[in-house]
Amino acid sequence: MIRLASLWLPVAAYMAAIFYFNGQSSLPGGVEGIPDTALHAIGYGGLALVALRAVAGGRWAGVTLGTLAMAWAISTGYGATDEWHQMHVPGRAAEWRDLRNDAAGAFLALGAAGAWGIISRRFSS
Repeated sequence: MIRLASLWLPVAAYMAAIFYFNGQSSLPGGVEGIPDTALHAIGYGGLALVALRAVAGGRWAGVTLGTLAMAWAISTGYGATDEWHQMHVPGRAAEWRDLRNDAAGAFLALGAAGAWGIISRRFSS
């Protein structure tokens, strides 16, 4: 049970941070000059990586096409719920473009992780 919590607690914490920041009518300082597209891609790329760690059981050997797809579905699905959440926050709006950027960031991060998983398995054999 402790192992399961140690895998999924970072996912829950990451999601809570996204929920908190995207629940603000305006974002606090520190993101000036960074394009919205990059913020979405980076944010959801990070979520996809912690989700991958959880679904792969914290092992590179657990990184498979199935776990990559599951991590992408978790992060992109959460992106969809986040856009819905933003519809109810004054000063914020839901946008399909943002969801696309969330999904693309997750895909790119998971592509890099999948490649690293293949490389690490080849050299550890």
